[in-house]
Amino acid sequence: MKKFNLEELKFDKKGLIPTIIQDYKTGEVFMLAYMNKESLKRTIKLGKTCFWSRSRKEYWIKGETSGNFQFVKSIFYDCDLDALLVKVRQVGVACHTGNRSCFYRRIK
Repeated sequence: MKKFNLEELKFDKKGLIPTIIQDYKTGEVFMLAYMNKESLKRTIKLGKTCFWSRSRKEYWIKGETSGNFQFVKSIFYDCDLDALLVKVRQVGVACHTGNRSCFYRRIK
């Protein structure tokens, strides 16, 4: 298997890549957030998810204020090199609304 090279990933014009966060055991999708190169490096180093906030224009570690951390189990990238999938052990809820997942509403 070829060694991973961060420079191969295709970040958008703003330097971001969409990142899906999923439960490592059940496959439940918790959330979608964005990473840039630095937040991905921080995620790998810390073993906790770190994202770039598009609204606040700053880095944030999931759980830093809420205590609802996401401990990284594995990181995958897709075939087009333009999206990430991070499998985590979620502590507490993932959504800022207090729901376990950000995907709690269904289109009927």
